[in-house]
Amino acid sequence: MPPTVYQVIHLVSLFVLFGYTFYAFAAPAEIRKKVLMFTGIASLLVLISGFGMISKLYNNQFAAWMIVKLVAWLGLSALAGLGFRRRGSVGIFAVVAIALTLAAVLAVYVKPF
Repeated sequence: MPPTVYQVIHLVSLFVLFGYTFYAFAAPAEIRKKVLMFTGIASLLVLISGFGMISKLYNNQFAAWMIVKLVAWLGLSALAGLGFRRRGSVGIFAVVAIALTLAAVLAVYVKPF
């Protein structure tokens, strides 16, 4: 596949993951399974498309900014489940989600390492 396809899948999956993570913070407990299903599928697509881009654009050469993105992906993927389990900490989780997303975006565009 061309790298553009991986980029589109990556971005759309990230938007779905980010949106459903915040939806999980406010969603009723009855739809927990559906929300976690969507975040899990989106998270898997983010991972697969990200590694697809690494293989196409960077010839499987790992850089430090990619590790920052992996850590941000892992943290953001965990937050939807945590949002359902700990309703009292939703405000902190929202700030963490925004911070992880900001770190990932900055790692891509600034590439400080």
